[in-house]
Amino acid sequence: MPVKNRFADWLPEIAAWRQDFHAHPELRFDLPRTSGRVAELLRSFGVDEITEGVGQSGVVAVIRGRQTGSGRVLGFRADMDALPIHEATGLPHASTEAGKMHACGHDGHTAMLLGAARYLAETRNFDGTVVLAFQPAEEMGGGAKAMVEDGLMERWGIQEVYGLHNRPNQPLGSFAVKPGPVLAAADFFEIAVRGKGGHGAMPHLAADTTLAAAAVVMALQQVVARNVPALQPAVLSVTGMATDTMAHNVIPDAVRLTGTVRTFDVPTKMLIKERIAAIARATAEAYGATATLTYQDGVLPTINSGPEAEVALSAAQAVSAEIDTAFEPSMGGEDFADMLAVRPGAFVFLGIGPSADLHHPEYEFNDEAIPAGCSWFATLAEQRMPLSA
Repeated sequence: MPVKNRFADWLPEIAAWRQDFHAHPELRFDLPRTSGRVAELLRSFGVDEITEGVGQSGVVAVIRGRQTGSGRVLGFRADMDALPIHEATGLPHASTEAGKMHACGHDGHTAMLLGAARYLAETRNFDGTVVLAFQPAEEMGGGAKAMVEDGLMERWGIQEVYGLHNRPNQPLGSFAVKPGPVLAAADFFEIAVRGKGGHGAMPHLAADTTLAAAAVVMALQQVVARNVPALQPAVLSVTGMATDTMAHNVIPDAVRLTGTVRTFDVPTKMLIKERIAAIARATAEAYGATATLTYQDGVLPTINSGPEAEVALSAAQAVSAEIDTAFEPSMGGEDFADMLAVRPGAFVFLGIGPSADLHHPEYEFNDEAIPAGCSWFATLAEQRMPLSA
């Protein structure tokens, strides 16, 4: 069947919520307006329970079905935070906050789960309980873990958890879902290269940190190519280099390198971490400098469990005729993985059609995708927890 008619009828209203969130972006855990508006709308829908301040600034709502004898409890998650990006869309509902922007579609995710909440609270055509988790701080991670550590799964008895993310340049209203890894672990590192500064005209009197740092960057490009098995996906990217001076004639005392590592399993991650430390240290020493690694473990890989991926697929097939089950996993990261680490579940992708990429200053969520996203959440609840005769 196609999208539920009610969501098509409600599209202007749900799109207005989305555009309001878009115009007033907030970052990480500091979401007073966003979380307040989410709670306000949930109250107007007549959900059974609302709890604010979960995981610092998350919102949790409970909707009980017309029957609850199955004892099944599903968790649905949407992220609420924006990015520290200056918007360049020029749209009427563009960000009113300089340097803040919903450039990843979290405004759309929140609006779609709100639309599903309104429908589920009104119809209650399921046997069990739906728990809605509106999460802070997905960007740079931490929000999912904060909600989990605040008892999200135990306090509300969640047995399975499901989430959705929009995907630019995937056909509008289509879904991509499969079991296994779909997004990578995302770690971050910093290397401090230290030497002896000096005059640019007399490098023989210095331990040239810029030369040592440049050699470290080039050496690190060999880690994946020569240490990771060829059939094991991995990415190591050095993304920044900064010195303590920009003078044309000064060799700096120190250079700071920053970067990211993306992997799908812990052994590969640990191997890369060890090689970064060893190669950076040895390479810097060859140039008379030192290198110290600081490694930050980020989000886990997002891995869909098999049975729950089938549940998510069935709901997607009921909503859209276009389903991709053979897509390549992305090296992007997503902290929904912290929820999947403690409960089985699945994370799916919803196409929004032609668009600038995620995290781009000209990105814009396509409101025409809203009915499909809302319908997926609602259908999943009704299919997974059908009413008994």
